[in-house]
Amino acid sequence: MKVIIRKNSAEGSLWAAKFIASRIKEKAARTDEPFVIGLCTGSTPIETYAELIRMVKAGELSFKNVISFNMDEYVGLPESHPESYHSFMHKYLFDHIDEKPENIHILNGNAKDLAAECEAYEKAIVEAGGFDLFLGGIGEDGHIAFNEPFSSLESRTRVVTLTQDTREVNARFFDGDPSAVPAQAMSVGVATVLSAKEVVILAFGSKKARAIAASVEGPMSHYCTVSALQAHPAGIIVVDEAAIGEVKVNSYRYFKAVEAAEKL
Repeated sequence: MKVIIRKNSAEGSLWAAKFIASRIKEKAARTDEPFVIGLCTGSTPIETYAELIRMVKAGELSFKNVISFNMDEYVGLPESHPESYHSFMHKYLFDHIDEKPENIHILNGNAKDLAAECEAYEKAIVEAGGFDLFLGGIGEDGHIAFNEPFSSLESRTRVVTLTQDTREVNARFFDGDPSAVPAQAMSVGVATVLSAKEVVILAFGSKKARAIAASVEGPMSHYCTVSALQAHPAGIIVVDEAAIGEVKVNSYRYFKAVEAAEKL
């Protein structure tokens, strides 16, 4: 696992956007196969998406040969609802880049058969060639996507019940009312995320500090599902100074030293 430490979320987001762009360009230079990426929602990736949009509009990057799959979606929330993840992704990314509509995949939280929708989603990922890169964020309790504490580290795309903590955190998007947050969601599993060739996790702000310390220095555990990244051969966590604040001083120094050495 690598930990990239930047001063603030703006610098961390810029690093992530440049990294994603470099991977898309590298694959395009050696093959005609599409670049397959997993994407997340929430406030954390917005600055990264803004930089990717800037690159596309400046002609520095293209999503024409990119296939995307989003992490999750609420169950029962209309796609047109302003807080659905369909709406979020179009507002903050898809409406501003050149990705083909048929290459955009988001779980249908209103499907008649939710289990079948989840199974089809996993199949579509495989048929696309599997993830080249998965971009994610984490919850304050260390969950990745909607894989709440005690989710199986071998889990795949499925319907999940959201914890009260998660509903309370997400209530800020629903006029501060936790009861307005859907009780269930559809989410890729921990194993789905870890199937990617590379995984980039973003975590900014002091509220994420305990989760980062647990995921980096603690044991790999289904209590902190992002800790499963410890077993990934190419896992990267991008943090700001506030989010890295709970790790040991020597851990902090180690990650800074590794990045400095790789620049030589």
